[in-house]
Amino acid sequence: MKTEMNIGRRWIYAAALSALIGACAATPQNANPGSGTVGGNGNAPGEETPAFEPPGDPVGTPDAAPIAGPTGPYTPSGNRDMDIWREDFAARAEAQGRNPAVIFAMLEGISPLELYLSEDVSVAGTGIADQAEFAKPVWDYLRTAVTDSRFETGREKLAELAGVFDVIEQTYGVNREAVSAIWAMETNFGSYIGNYDAANTLSNMAVEGRRRSFAEGQLIALMKIVESGFADRSQLGSGWAGAMGQTQFMPTTYLAYAQDYERDGKADIWSSAPDALASAANYLSRSGYVFDQPWGIEVLAPSGFDWSYADGNDRRMATWKSLGLSPIRGGEWGVTDADYAELWLPTGATGPKYLLFKNFDVFKTYNRSNSYALAVGLLTDGLQGKYGPVAAWPTEIPRLSNQDVKRLQSALNQLGFDAGVVDGIAGTGTRQALQRFQKANGLLADGYPSGPALESVLAALGS
Repeated sequence: MKTEMNIGRRWIYAAALSALIGACAATPQNANPGSGTVGGNGNAPGEETPAFEPPGDPVGTPDAAPIAGPTGPYTPSGNRDMDIWREDFAARAEAQGRNPAVIFAMLEGISPLELYLSEDVSVAGTGIADQAEFAKPVWDYLRTAVTDSRFETGREKLAELAGVFDVIEQTYGVNREAVSAIWAMETNFGSYIGNYDAANTLSNMAVEGRRRSFAEGQLIALMKIVESGFADRSQLGSGWAGAMGQTQFMPTTYLAYAQDYERDGKADIWSSAPDALASAANYLSRSGYVFDQPWGIEVLAPSGFDWSYADGNDRRMATWKSLGLSPIRGGEWGVTDADYAELWLPTGATGPKYLLFKNFDVFKTYNRSNSYALAVGLLTDGLQGKYGPVAAWPTEIPRLSNQDVKRLQSALNQLGFDAGVVDGIAGTGTRQALQRFQKANGLLADGYPSGPALESVLAALGS
């Protein structure tokens, strides 16, 4: 059910943010916490508070004259392939109905970036397995993602923007702590939104070629954003993969989900925290977020538990209860027997164990990594006063390198346990193949790709 995407290093944000999940939007409810001004209604004492309009789609400047300006010629970029691509793409964009002045404003001044167009493969050709979410042990990743500093800043932001979060919860049905956790993970609460130009980054991506169609689609979306008056050309800063603003939206994601909390016609996800947070909440809501349902619950299992139930399948809570699972913190579950959850063992049977609910998958619409979604969940819980995990990580068990995972995948495939592509990424397919091998050989079937697991598989291959 939860599968890491096998894509290149430079596209992890792009792929995560362009995976737009269709769902019914939350129905806006009336709210009256004040105006869009942060922290209050902006009125002097005794003045009547105006009726508040809930956030909505940006309207731009529908009555404004079409944007005018120069349409060429382009200044050479210093890269022949880039110049050839630019002339061709500009003509195709104009044929699609894009404003020639906007096309020129987007593409004039683009220049090659080493990240995309370097001839050094160590710079330009790294794989997804080098991403922190996939390369680091989960405990090391969480050590830098789930920090006391983020909890402290998160609590300050929740207090500072209390009125904004009231409106967001009422309008979109997304818990404020979850929105804050995404904000923390994406840009450290807006403190770093990237110093790239989105148009230049996406142009480099297109020239590099591996995801040309995707990059060109994002550039067309950027042009539509400016043509509609939702944002100005000068605002379109991004991170290294073209994701923009405090909530790191790709341009197509912006067009689909950006919200205008301030009600000024624009959706300023770069400098307006309320606009950015409303946009993130809208994205999570329409991706299927369930208000007040946990993303996951850390559990205890009875002695002799059959770990092969951690097979990626959802089962009713009534089933998990009958198998003897219980909340590690004690008390009530906080969900019904009819709710569905999946048992997940991020580091096998000896580490923390979770029942995962729908909101975990919703977090992964931002980034397909399980470690990322776990960090968002732990930040969400911590901002609610519940810190985890309770169980210790099994740091003493030898962990596999990228090359070791490839050996494991290859051996499992040769033994008839389909691990899929030999890519060095120990995703769901690899874990489930290992689990099938373990069960078939009378081993503890937790699917954890560790040093001892590799030894067992290689021994079976050599026998």
